[in-house]
Amino acid sequence: MAWAAVDGPQPPVPVVEPNMDLKEEQLSTIPLYARIRLATKSDVPFIHKLIHQLAVFEKLGHLVQATEASLSSTLFNSPPFQSFTVFLLEVSPTPLPLHHPPTLSFFPPIHKTFNLTHPIDDPDAGDFLPEGPPGPVVAGFVLFFPNYSTFLAKPGFYVEDLYVREVYRKKGFGKLLMKAVATQAVRLGYGRVEWCVLDWNVNAIRFYEMIGADVLPDWRICRLTVLGFSCEKTSSYREFTIETDGRFWQKK
Repeated sequence: MAWAAVDGPQPPVPVVEPNMDLKEEQLSTIPLYARIRLATKSDVPFIHKLIHQLAVFEKLGHLVQATEASLSSTLFNSPPFQSFTVFLLEVSPTPLPLHHPPTLSFFPPIHKTFNLTHPIDDPDAGDFLPEGPPGPVVAGFVLFFPNYSTFLAKPGFYVEDLYVREVYRKKGFGKLLMKAVATQAVRLGYGRVEWCVLDWNVNAIRFYEMIGADVLPDWRICRLTVLGFSCEKTSSYREFTIETDGRFWQKK
């Protein structure tokens, strides 16, 4: 059954990230308020759209079998961080509420104000409004789940998908999503965060290296499907890992 908030100790205080540093000539900028929160079953329509956009971007749209019904029945059967977990990135031109009552007992939303030099034109905003107009717009997501390292004798997180919608890229939102996952890993005492990236996605590889990730070029992805054994040549994939020992945010 789907997880739900339960009575217990006082919920943690939402995290407000400091604003990005501004130069003097950038003081007259346009604020865009961002929030990262746990997704719930009511967010499935937006998660489904984001998955399709990601698949099309990766030229893998023909492989997507997920439906809203299948996502709804599989994503939310366990409490957050014990199994599949989704963080949603929402943005708004006006300040967002610090709290998100349906998920607050599990995870305090992360807030950050981005100061932009130009407004963002989002022609698809109407398709990504969880609360209806003029509410926040869903701009991206990250889906992750626990794994385990026998070498470290510690659990970690594996990031299955990280996606920021095109009009919101190169603003710092992807870094905010990855930081949210890494911070939660540290909070839980986990050893590392891992994920894969397509070899041709040079911008993503540079981004991951910039935030401190190590590239593991000698590894290959092996996949067992219901149709039989399949060991994929992953010249098209690279694996990344971030150790949760403080190195994640040392690289600039």
